Amino acid sequence: MPQGQPSVVPDDGLTTRQRRNRPLVFVHTGIGKGKSTAAFGLALRAWNQGWPVGVFQFVKSAKWKVGEENALKVLGASGEGGTVAWHKMGEGWSWIQRTPAEGEQSNEDKAREGWEQVKRDLAAETHKLYVLDEFAYPLHWGWIDTDEVIEVLRERPGTQHVVITGRNAPQKLIDFADLVTDMSKVKHPMDAGQKGQRGIEW
Repeated sequence: MPQGQPSVVPDDGLTTRQRRNRPLVFVHTGIGKGKSTAAFGLALRAWNQGWPVGVFQFVKSAKWKVGEENALKVLGASGEGGTVAWHKMGEGWSWIQRTPAEGEQSNEDKAREGWEQVKRDLAAETHKLYVLDEFAYPLHWGWIDTDEVIEVLRERPGTQHVVITGRNAPQKLIDFADLVTDMSKVKHPMDAGQKGQRGIEW
């Protein structure tokens, strides 16, 4: 298998092994399709390595059964790779901003609650890979403080990797992350009036 070779060897006092195994923060942003898909592909690799995986969906509806959810849950329960925990925070609030019913938590409160759970899991080193799906939205909207997120990620213990997806990732987060991919859209079936389809979008 081909292995990537770095173009620069920093003078940071780390051995090659230490540098190779340091925990990473990934950001998948941009207007193109594939941000979450790429993150779930990373989750499959983590599962195959026997890593505990935690998925936190911050935007997609709790009623929306994405294909990766079922697949990763089945794999996590198979006993062959790592475990998989799947958490849903929102009710489709990236697209529908509705007023909560009396006694119901606001979408902002739900997002904050989800972030608090991520913080607890990071402190406890619960997972080896965290997929914070669509987490860029509550950061962009100011519901969760980007500076706080960066500080928590900077200080996280152990070797926990974190991937954050979503459009409009804040520049501070982009500057902090180790790997940033901007998914640009060149062409999409929706441009020609075609709706999303089973097996492709979900």
